[in-house]
Amino acid sequence: MGDAEIIPIGTRGRPGRATGTRPSAAARNLASGARTPKQGEPARPETHEPESTKAAARQPEAGKGAPSRDAATPEVDRTTEPVIPLAGESVVPLEGADADLVLPQRLEISEREAPGGIPFGDLLAAFQAAAREVFGEQWESQLAHFLAFLRRRLTGDYVVDEFGFDPEITERFFMAAVRPIAEKWFRIEVRGAENIPAKGGALIVSNHSGTIPVDALMTMVTVRDHSDRYLRALGADLVFKLPFVSTVARKGGATLACAEDAERMLAGGELVGVWPEGFKGIGKPYSQRYKLQRFGRGGFVSAALRTQVPIIPLSVVGAEEIYPLVGNVPALARLLGVPYIPITPFFPLLGPLGLVPLPSKWLLEFGEPIRTDEYDEHAAEDPMLVFNVTDQVRETIQQTLYSLLMERQSVFK
Repeated sequence: MGDAEIIPIGTRGRPGRATGTRPSAAARNLASGARTPKQGEPARPETHEPESTKAAARQPEAGKGAPSRDAATPEVDRTTEPVIPLAGESVVPLEGADADLVLPQRLEISEREAPGGIPFGDLLAAFQAAAREVFGEQWESQLAHFLAFLRRRLTGDYVVDEFGFDPEITERFFMAAVRPIAEKWFRIEVRGAENIPAKGGALIVSNHSGTIPVDALMTMVTVRDHSDRYLRALGADLVFKLPFVSTVARKGGATLACAEDAERMLAGGELVGVWPEGFKGIGKPYSQRYKLQRFGRGGFVSAALRTQVPIIPLSVVGAEEIYPLVGNVPALARLLGVPYIPITPFFPLLGPLGLVPLPSKWLLEFGEPIRTDEYDEHAAEDPMLVFNVTDQVRETIQQTLYSLLMERQSVFK
């Protein structure tokens, strides 16, 4: 190793290269602004600036750079590092004890420019104009409310009751998403909204139809808009077995359709909604539209009798036509564990497009309350009384459906 020949880098092993007298071609190409003269072109003479001129240029002129310090002036020991202002900022001196500190003061945003050369003021104005066009004149307050909502959700500063109901999520997202469908797509017309109690417990009993329980969602948003109260729906077991649907249903105010939960809500002064037909109502063929199925064993009546709350019959016209059910696949339904697999004129023939509901015209009529406080505390134990009240509610809804169908001129208007 001691006798190995050392070949300088860049000499390519040629003798006489890299002797220090003249830089190599590779080194000359690295120099900034270096230019290799073409063949036949005279080389430019190199100009050498005197060292005295370079030294003078490195020293700041008087009054333009850093101030000259007198030799007799003592050096000040600053414990705080100086603040270097950013681009677009000016330096503001402080007074008093902090006189030695220097703080940057930001200039107007319109004086600064984006990397592309566009002033930030113009970008901000464009953003404000776009937000005003999309969200209206109150976009700033809406943005502030949304940020406050986001902060509450992240910090856990929100209220959820014992059933999982989240009023804030329901109002801001659930109601906001369903309301345009009710107003613009189905054009719901409401009658008898004054029969909904302004306070206290009450039970709303409605017919069920539509292949998919869209009528329950439309009823919930309608009650909210016309009575300023939340409708706490009683859902079937299948609703709370689905992963995502169960969470949304709980946060939207729904709970399991059992007597215990219904009585607890009614006793607590909640407005509860029930659809006694269940899957038999929404899964019936289109040929049996607006013909009520059996109302079960009258469990909802027993809950109303025990809590002494009124029963409000609700008749819904228009939901039968959104997904006309013309067929079913029982074998596949049993395999998947669902009540039925619907076949409509558009599904599954058109694929996902067949899931869009038809824009039928809806009519909702709330009947006069049926009082239950006239019965004694043991009335819920009388099966004949429960059957009679159940039949009364069912007949009231059925007769109202017939009346609304006679008034309706067309399915879609």
